[in-house]
Amino acid sequence: MDPIYIPQLAKMLDQTMQIEVSEYLPDLETLTPVQGKMQVWHRGNYLEVVAEAVAIVTLTCDRCLRQYNHRLKVNASEMIWLQENLEDAEDYPLEREVSLEELIETLPPNGHFKPAEWLYEQLCLEIPQRKLCDRKCKGIPVTDAPLDGAVDSRWASLEALKRQMLN
Repeated sequence: MDPIYIPQLAKMLDQTMQIEVSEYLPDLETLTPVQGKMQVWHRGNYLEVVAEAVAIVTLTCDRCLRQYNHRLKVNASEMIWLQENLEDAEDYPLEREVSLEELIETLPPNGHFKPAEWLYEQLCLEIPQRKLCDRKCKGIPVTDAPLDGAVDSRWASLEALKRQMLN
C-alpha cells in the first residue's frame, strides 16, 4: 500500500479513496496475508479512516508455551486531524503532563497518510495481552523430583560444593 498524498486525496472524486487489502504487512508475522478493505475520506480539516481486515497469526501460550493460531479481526475507524505540528517532539522534556486535547492523532495537511502503517497499528492492538491456547489450559505439567535422591548430573558440581560447605 502506497502512502496517500493528502492534497491529492482532497482533489479526488468524493474526496474518497477505497483500498482493497490483500498483502503481508512488514513487521507483522502472519500466516495469511492481511485481507480486507479500507476507506479514507478527506473531510476538510480531518481524515476519516475506516477499515475491516483479518489475518491469522501464530502466538505462544503464556501457560504451556505451545504455539497456536489466532485470528486477528479489525473493525476500526479513526479521525485524524490535519494541522501543522507547532512544536517539535524532540523539544519535549522526558516527563511532562499531557492534556486530553493532545491525545489525538494529527498529520500535516500537505503530508502523507500511510495506510499500511495505520493498519499495522490496528492489528497490533488486536493481539491479545493474555495469550492462552485454550481457556482450560493447565500449563506446563510439573513433576515431582525423584524420590531416590538422584541429582541431575548438571547440578553435581553444585551438590558437591553444598556438601563441602556443610562439613
